[in-house]
Amino acid sequence: MTVDVPQLVAQAREGRPRAVARLISLVEGASPQLREVMAALAPLTGGAYVVGLTGSPGVGKSTSTSALVSAYRRAGKRVGVLAVDPSSPFSGGALLGDRVRMSDHASDPGVYIRSMATRGHLGGLSWAAPQAIRVLDAAGCDVILVETVGVGQSEVEIAAQADTCVVLLAPGMGDGIQAAKAGILEIGDLYVVNKADRDGADATARELNHMLGLGEARGPGDWRPPIIKTVAARGEGIDEVVEALEKHRAWMDERGVLAERRAARAAREVETIAITALRERLADVHGDTHLQELAGRVAAGELDPYAASDALLATLTRS
Repeated sequence: MTVDVPQLVAQAREGRPRAVARLISLVEGASPQLREVMAALAPLTGGAYVVGLTGSPGVGKSTSTSALVSAYRRAGKRVGVLAVDPSSPFSGGALLGDRVRMSDHASDPGVYIRSMATRGHLGGLSWAAPQAIRVLDAAGCDVILVETVGVGQSEVEIAAQADTCVVLLAPGMGDGIQAAKAGILEIGDLYVVNKADRDGADATARELNHMLGLGEARGPGDWRPPIIKTVAARGEGIDEVVEALEKHRAWMDERGVLAERRAARAAREVETIAITALRERLADVHGDTHLQELAGRVAAGELDPYAASDALLATLTRS
């Protein structure tokens, strides 16, 4: 069923949650109207500050996200939340656990919360997350909080999608040892030791500070990620997190880093779309006579696979 995209975008700009939900559904469903949607949204984007929150399962990402929503709402900011949940093994949809924890904001018209399923996509995010961020940006959100599914050391895609990346840790979960390893603890612009009322919080912060000191050398004026202790369930330390986020944003603005990050993010998005289109074309030619001819020549030793691949790509780009 086709929709009136300009009308839907106008309604989203007015803050109507149903319109925002419909636009994100068009994105997630890879609607035939997706190109029209993105074209309509493009001139309206660029105003939102995108904050990524990531960390291992159980560190309190959802509770911290909810606390940040409260802090930004007190400051009069309009907030969008993309909470990426694991996919249901039955329906393929999000399990909605994050939305349960953020139910306090469900009736606030200044907050839009959307759960998105990973649907097998690696990296801690949904494949549709970049376009969903664009929808919330165009809908007038001042701040967009993107909470990843609980991630490990290699699932760090959020670093490529957020303006500022917050890594959450908690005492007693082995994070001090994890700090010595490559991966998730190398992507943070800000580190938060949540559940700081537990034993071992100070030790976790010290170990993390030590590992950051062993990292790459920083020159004068370079950003050094702060470490903040919080008890998100009680809202303790959240104002300090918001203050650190604003400092990082100001630092990026002053040095042109924010524009560079957003340009790199756009480049990755364009590249991903192009590669996806190319894969679809490859799927169309699977079993094609030209492909079979090239495969036969490779099997017979008449042609090497790289030359055959070049010939196939040349055919695809001409079509």
